[in-house]
Amino acid sequence: MFVFSLVLIAALIAADQIIKLIVDANLEIGRVVEVIKFGDFKLFSLSHVRNSGAAWSMMQGKTWFLVGVPLVICGLGIWYMYKRRDNSRFEMVSLSMLVAGGVGNLIDRVRLHEVIDYIKFEPFNFPVFNFADICVVVGALMFAVYIIFLDKSDKKAAKSEKSAPDSEPATKEQESDE
Repeated sequence: MFVFSLVLIAALIAADQIIKLIVDANLEIGRVVEVIKFGDFKLFSLSHVRNSGAAWSMMQGKTWFLVGVPLVICGLGIWYMYKRRDNSRFEMVSLSMLVAGGVGNLIDRVRLHEVIDYIKFEPFNFPVFNFADICVVVGALMFAVYIIFLDKSDKKAAKSEKSAPDSEPATKEQESDE
């Protein structure tokens, strides 16, 4: 599963970088192209912007911080994936998306000292974002769902402690709690 995760990371990073190259080559900075519109109601647009900060342009000019922290987090993410390589596919896909999104934006920061953003969701006053950002958000949500609802490792550990041969027999109160 770990090798599959690495291939998925590479594919997502490649998709992110290809989309950004296409946007950079075909859409002038600041230009907005309405993609989905119903009368006066705009839903989705493409808008080529550059962001030298983090979300909502926070921390502009802090390039080394915005390179260093994701680099460490992505490294820890890959290490964690290797450590848990025999666990859930859902967990591995979520972590792959997180790492790929982080690396996708990291490549822009190192190469351009800013990130290429292009997706504008019109109904809300929300910052323009990119495919790597989507990977990070979806990966984080999936990982949260996994940890909260699907991860059985704590329950398995608790059961194995209760059923260990050197443990004391369960009392009637403990049995009724289970």
